[in-house]
Amino acid sequence: MEMKRVNAGKLRAIGYDRRQRLLRVELDDGSAIEYAAVDSEVWRKLSTSGAAWSYYRDKIEEEFSGNRAAPRASSQSRDALNDLFGAPDEKG
Repeated sequence: MEMKRVNAGKLRAIGYDRRQRLLRVELDDGSAIEYAAVDSEVWRKLSTSGAAWSYYRDKIEEEFSGNRAAPRASSQSRDALNDLFGAPDEKG
């Protein structure tokens, strides 16, 4: 699942697997929560919202049962390195 980095409230990354209808959110404390049976329209609204944290709290956290998930340390480490040095496909 590809994660989209965000900086909205406590949200740091969000991702969605259309085939499994699985939404994953990663929070600023390093925890991750996965929500099953999430419609693609909910994902679209979350991922395009100008107030993603509020949308998450109102429409996802309260409406769906989430399960704690293991953090993805490898992607977080890679993102930190990309922040410092740029992504591999960037030229500079």
